[in-house]
Amino acid sequence: MSLRRIWTALKGAVNEGSEAVADSQSIRILDQELREAKAELKACDENLTKIMAKRKLVESKVQALKADVETYSTHAINASEKGDNALALECAERVTELETQLETERSILDGFLNSETTLKGNITQAKTNVRRMEQQIDQIKATESVQKAQVAVSSRHMGANSKIKTALDSLDRIKNKQEQRAAELEAAEELASEETDSSLDAKLKAAGIKPGGEVSGNDKLAQLLAGREKA
Repeated sequence: MSLRRIWTALKGAVNEGSEAVADSQSIRILDQELREAKAELKACDENLTKIMAKRKLVESKVQALKADVETYSTHAINASEKGDNALALECAERVTELETQLETERSILDGFLNSETTLKGNITQAKTNVRRMEQQIDQIKATESVQKAQVAVSSRHMGANSKIKTALDSLDRIKNKQEQRAAELEAAEELASEETDSSLDAKLKAAGIKPGGEVSGNDKLAQLLAGREKA
């Protein structure tokens, strides 16, 4: 392999490693941002609760001022009907003061209601985004875990197949050696048997016992004469 190809392969491995580190770092960053977002949402809920509490107080004050306006308005009318104009005028002035306060409190109440509505909408949208981010992060983590498990299983499977192939190759070599050894032993036995048979045949032939052995002329003549007499 050329140096250029080696360098390219090394660069590829480094890039893959850098990307893996960056991906892992990105997930940690998202986790941290998610925790911070949840903390901010918790603070928003607390602020919303405070705003709602203040709005309720203002609502109570508005209702109390409206009741006072009606009460003193009734007093002013009653005093005027009885001819007590001074008292009627004093009650009317009180009604004017209460209406001014009521207008101010209604303005404050509208501000609280608008803030509450806006904040509720923003919090709802933020919570939706946070849940979506959390779901995506969980899905990414789950997919990463599954893929790592698949890679591990695949690697073990490939390794197991390689080991099995090596073992089978070893078995084949052992079988071949055993067959070769068996054939050699069989050949050796055949050679030993042939040598034994040859040695025995030679002894028999020399003794004239086995056909094909050496026969003297006298023996042969006796065989011929014996055969003629029988005829």
